[in-house]
Amino acid sequence: MESFRKLIRGWLGKVLLVLFLIPLALVGIEGYFGGSNKGDVAKQVNGQPISNKELDELIKAYQQQYLQFVQGDESLLNTNAIRESALNTLIARTLLLQQADQLGVKMSDSQFVQMLSQLPDFQVDGKFSNEVFGNYLRSRGITKEMLTANLQQDHALKMLSGTVSNYALVSPTAIERFADLQTEQRELYLSSIKLDEYKKGITISNQEAATYYEQHKNDFRRNASVDVDYVVVKPDMVTAKTPFTVTDAELQQAYTQYVEKQKNSVPKIVKHILITQDTRSDAEALKLANEIEAKIKAGLSFDAAAKQYSEDPSSKDKGGLIAGYQAATLGSAEFDNAVNALQNQAVSQPVKTSFGYHIIQMHTEPVKIESFDAMKAALTTQLEKSKAANLYTDTVNNLNDTVVSNNALDPITEQVKAAMVQTANNVTLWTKDPYLSNAAVKAKLFNDSVKGGDRNISTSVQLPDGSNIWVRIRNYHAEGLQTAEQAQADVKVKLLNKKAAELAKAKIATTLAAFNTQPAAEVMAKGNIKFEKAGLYTRQNLKQDIAKVAFTLPAPKAGMWSVGAADLADELVIVAVAQVKADGFKSFSPEQKQQVTQAYQQSRAEQELADYVDYLKSTAKIK
Repeated sequence: MESFRKLIRGWLGKVLLVLFLIPLALVGIEGYFGGSNKGDVAKQVNGQPISNKELDELIKAYQQQYLQFVQGDESLLNTNAIRESALNTLIARTLLLQQADQLGVKMSDSQFVQMLSQLPDFQVDGKFSNEVFGNYLRSRGITKEMLTANLQQDHALKMLSGTVSNYALVSPTAIERFADLQTEQRELYLSSIKLDEYKKGITISNQEAATYYEQHKNDFRRNASVDVDYVVVKPDMVTAKTPFTVTDAELQQAYTQYVEKQKNSVPKIVKHILITQDTRSDAEALKLANEIEAKIKAGLSFDAAAKQYSEDPSSKDKGGLIAGYQAATLGSAEFDNAVNALQNQAVSQPVKTSFGYHIIQMHTEPVKIESFDAMKAALTTQLEKSKAANLYTDTVNNLNDTVVSNNALDPITEQVKAAMVQTANNVTLWTKDPYLSNAAVKAKLFNDSVKGGDRNISTSVQLPDGSNIWVRIRNYHAEGLQTAEQAQADVKVKLLNKKAAELAKAKIATTLAAFNTQPAAEVMAKGNIKFEKAGLYTRQNLKQDIAKVAFTLPAPKAGMWSVGAADLADELVIVAVAQVKADGFKSFSPEQKQQVTQAYQQSRAEQELADYVDYLKSTAKIK
């Protein structure tokens, strides 16, 4: 059922990870090695230091993880919150490790050896390889003892956390109630009452606004925002009415470039015969390579010679073929130069590289080159587009010079008549706008220079669609609590809406009260409120303001409605609940019941673990 699928997606998607175990997975084992001096301490937990290096590594890992959720837009990351989260993670991890040590929770040597031998990274053909293990340690500059200590710590954390979380008590009744609440469906009828008429004649005094502000200060905290003027110039604004002439000479040059590109784009099929110096001297290797070359020129096929003589095990059985050859495939400029110098089907003399001596054969498939007449129309279009792009680029560069020298946006609209100066107020990092929400534009709006008072016009920013934008900051509003004066306009709007909603409620109060004692059909027959059937809804697929009312109303008796009101900015929405369907868990399949049970158990287990960490923090010395 769809409601269950939404439940699982939402609930499992929100279940928290065991944060103190994340660092090892995100940063990598080697991220925990390397000493730190006493001055490089972010926090001390019961006298044990957490280094700034550890903290910085985890912050970077978190940032990379969170960037996936904001489509790579770094401006949307709350760096302070990420730092606090990373620090709390490391504190929790340290406390749990200390507790595991006190309780003697650790992995035995035999358990460690068994676990290490089963790690795929250290295996060759399914068996533990001392050579691979040694290479791993050397490549990361760590010792076996350092790796052992950290893996044992990780195992101790898992054992301790598992012990704590496994004590979480989960009753069948709690699971069923949780599932029913999440999948509960309510049949709703809605009525909208516009507030514009009720607002007429209402006035809000400055004193009322001031009193409301003092009682609701926390409602007037704001993110940093800017008031901005900007101009967007699109390529067609510059090039739409400009005719572009393409000369015969330009067409001939473009055709020549096309021919060269076609020739160069044909993949080269490269074969080689490698003679190494592993068991012979340089002179002996060269002598053997010369003899093989002579045999090929005398009639021995290259493929047969490769199979018989080549000492490259990856290609000799394929006639010497280097699969997918491209320049630098072998990391040798000498080899690539020899390939480029060869004619089609030709065989080279022995070529010396760090691997030994190579005899090379190069072959290309016939290249298809269209005639000049066949390509003329396409080349003409290509040249026209190129000239339009060049004109647009030159125009943008000239506009940049003019804008910077005049520190004004007007010169743009004077030169590009189709462009106009636009204005936007209270733009934040989260504002959705086709231009101002671009990450590069936000970097111009919210940088340290702007915060420090810089109000100069920016140079242009190229947008993904090829357009360019210039921005000028008029005002910068710092993050924090608005003053009563700054918030006054918003306060008056809130109070006006509130008073209008109260008048609307008073007018229909008798009808709303009747729903408590009379069947809905009777109230509807003589009432003055018209409802429309909205349908069946769960909490997840309703607007928050409506859901808050709809799912706090009591379940109605047969034929009755439970009714409430949601105050929106410009309307009062009357919400009527006609029936409640709350037997979701009973209708689940065995597999669905198992999934929701696991989700709830995981949540409870993590809560137990979080409570345990909080207890450890309450008795620890953290500074």
